[in-house]
Amino acid sequence: MVFGDRKFFRQVQENTNYEVKDALGKKYKRIVVKVGSNVLTRADGTLDTTRMSALVDQIAELMAGGMEVILVSSGAVAAGRSEVVPKPHHLDAVGSRQLFSAVGQGKLIGKYYELFREHGIVCGQVLTTKESFGTREHYLNQRNCMAVMLESGVVPVVNENDTISVTELMFTDNDELSGLVAAMMDAEALVILSNIDGIYDGDPADPASRVIERILPGESDLSRYVQSSRSSFGRGGMLTKSRIAAKVASEGTEVIIANGKRENILCRLMGGKQDEGTLCTRFVPASTPKSAIKKWIAHSESFAKGEIHISPLACQALTGEKATSLLPIGVSEIRGDFEKDDIVRIIAPDGRQIGVGRVSTGSQQARRQMGRKGGKALVHYDYLCLD
Repeated sequence: MVFGDRKFFRQVQENTNYEVKDALGKKYKRIVVKVGSNVLTRADGTLDTTRMSALVDQIAELMAGGMEVILVSSGAVAAGRSEVVPKPHHLDAVGSRQLFSAVGQGKLIGKYYELFREHGIVCGQVLTTKESFGTREHYLNQRNCMAVMLESGVVPVVNENDTISVTELMFTDNDELSGLVAAMMDAEALVILSNIDGIYDGDPADPASRVIERILPGESDLSRYVQSSRSSFGRGGMLTKSRIAAKVASEGTEVIIANGKRENILCRLMGGKQDEGTLCTRFVPASTPKSAIKKWIAHSESFAKGEIHISPLACQALTGEKATSLLPIGVSEIRGDFEKDDIVRIIAPDGRQIGVGRVSTGSQQARRQMGRKGGKALVHYDYLCLD
């Protein structure tokens, strides 16, 4: 759905007869909570320990009710920036980020450790990079690590390892990382805590603007409403949040964007309370969740090693209602070099990318089989994720 003007959008939101279960009132077993830098830091860049304590108190309460919580936390760079005085002006953006993160990560996890210990809860640090999601083996290793932590009652505190990341290998921000973690761990909900109440249908500073409280499946083009400005201490903005949220919701996980500075926001949201104190934007999940392997493939586009260009008939078959694999006869061109089990992009005859998939053979053999009848699928439907 492409949104029209503000009045039209409100009519759609208020008059829709789309039936969904009120997810705020249901019991979650596992959630991912992402907290942004602007929630955890004061205006001067120092850690807001009072806010951190309130967040930990809420997580502890949810865990006492039987919920598993994975915390994706920003704040390391901001914490380190406040400790390094005077600032090293000779460093570039990457060097500064590595320095501040190296100093701040220990400070951040140390404070979390102290706060969780007051509740008799152990937390553990999980530092990762974008490359760690690029191969199935590394992906599963991370998943197994966090699964063991959750089974042992340990709260995983996840953050990007900025000390070794460089620009081209960084996540867009921790919103992207939280989406990957939610998909990897089969979370029922992803709660993104920012410093505003959600996605507005106009400029948040405009009194006439309102929070869009519900985004239905397929309603992902929010660019005309979302402000593109970034936060003071984070890398991302609300536009990034909306895109990640729509993607994760399309995979079957509910996403909630809310104000992390509102009192007891997590417990109020998970407890089903709906009032001014729980104002938020909810992305309603798709009714049919994707499989675990398809979730990984859906988030692996940036790791694609090549392109498979397909014929018009193959494109029609893949995008039709019936589940179909990509056979060699439907391939018109192979671009790039890849090996068996690598991720590749699927390109339509008009040049559009229509999906990504994991190939069953290397590029050399794929070129030899291209256009031929028979043979096994080049990309099986189970390992194909269409846009």
